[in-house]
Amino acid sequence: MSTGSSQTSSAAPSASHGHIRLLVILSCCATLLTIFLTTLSSQLPLFDSSPHILLPPTPNFSIRRALASASLRWDVFYFAPIAKDGYVYEQQWAFFPGVPCVMQTWAVFMNARENASLEWEDILLGGLTSSLLSLPSVLVLYDLTLTHFGSPSIAFLASLMSLLPSSPATLRMAGYSEPFFTFLSYTGMRFCAHRRWFLAACCFAAATTFRSNGVLLAGFILWGLVVEPLLAHRKIHVGRALYALALSSFAVSFFVYYQYQAYRLFCEGTATPAPWCSAFPPSIYTYVQGKYWNVGFLRYWTLQQLPNFLLGAPPLLLLLTFATHYVRLALVPRLVAFVRGRAPTRRSPDDHTTRLPFLSPTIAPHVIHALVLCFVLIFASHTQIVLRFAAAMPLTYWAAAWLVVERPGWARWWIGWSVLWGAISCVLWGVFLPPA
Repeated sequence: MSTGSSQTSSAAPSASHGHIRLLVILSCCATLLTIFLTTLSSQLPLFDSSPHILLPPTPNFSIRRALASASLRWDVFYFAPIAKDGYVYEQQWAFFPGVPCVMQTWAVFMNARENASLEWEDILLGGLTSSLLSLPSVLVLYDLTLTHFGSPSIAFLASLMSLLPSSPATLRMAGYSEPFFTFLSYTGMRFCAHRRWFLAACCFAAATTFRSNGVLLAGFILWGLVVEPLLAHRKIHVGRALYALALSSFAVSFFVYYQYQAYRLFCEGTATPAPWCSAFPPSIYTYVQGKYWNVGFLRYWTLQQLPNFLLGAPPLLLLLTFATHYVRLALVPRLVAFVRGRAPTRRSPDDHTTRLPFLSPTIAPHVIHALVLCFVLIFASHTQIVLRFAAAMPLTYWAAAWLVVERPGWARWWIGWSVLWGAISCVLWGVFLPPA
């Protein structure tokens, strides 16, 4: 018996090392393929010639110019000017400074000469450094999955699914917030899984400099330090609760500071304060999202936006289906047991729920986080951006792995759609066609 146990325990690290080696190779290949396909597509006639305003075509082909031009799409038209000139226009405040800071740092490094002006090409290439985070994100996801499920096979499967994102161009090439936000979110979640709460708060605070929905990540800290102990031991430790509150406040502190800076600029000491200054709470982010992008409750629910709902349907359906499955079989029984004042019923080894690997109680905050974000995207946002947002939720790839294991027929549809749509989206990005 001891010999068999020793062989099993030694086999797991060996399997993990093999998985990691293969993931390194596949992730690098996927990133290079995305960059190649997107850059090649950008050489086709553009639907919108706006990139040529900042980067006029040159008579001789240049890899630097081709890469920079291929990345100049959609939100990059906001990030790049912020990196070059700072926040000048009101609508630019919808874009957080993380990506512009990375672009500016790279451009300054490339133009180290004294008083040298920042070049558009260098700024845009600075955004391409996001591609360097593709591999680390996959490896962090592997470790996070292994921690939650305890299975190298599931960790490997979920990580393989992450190589088929629904928006590869924004995740592996463009100067977008998604690569940075995804890596920092995964890393913070991994710290939470290992109960290293302060480091998790630091990662979540850094993630919030890239995307506003980073404030939702504070929920992982609150769950781990307050809700989980309450469900397990039926009591709240005051010291831990205060610690959780302090760390959560730190995690969302940049978002608050960002709004405060805008308030000082637009509301204090001005003869005509901006309209949002009198709102409660006064938030320039909410204001410009509603004014310039028509973001708000049910504002997107028009017939004209039906194609965008259809574009976002596959990842939304995947997330909602798995989340519903988990809530019904794992979360609700646990909450019912807590309300009734007894421990969850211990099931026999023959009970099918004990043999399902995807009902780990530790992933409950991930399910709740995904549900909240899905409902926001469906009812109060541009729904198709779930194509970009989904990559930052590990539950997307756990759900895809669940399909492979328990619903192989549906898994074939998901993988087929991921491959086909991933390739199409790279071409659409290259020729400057929606979705953004």
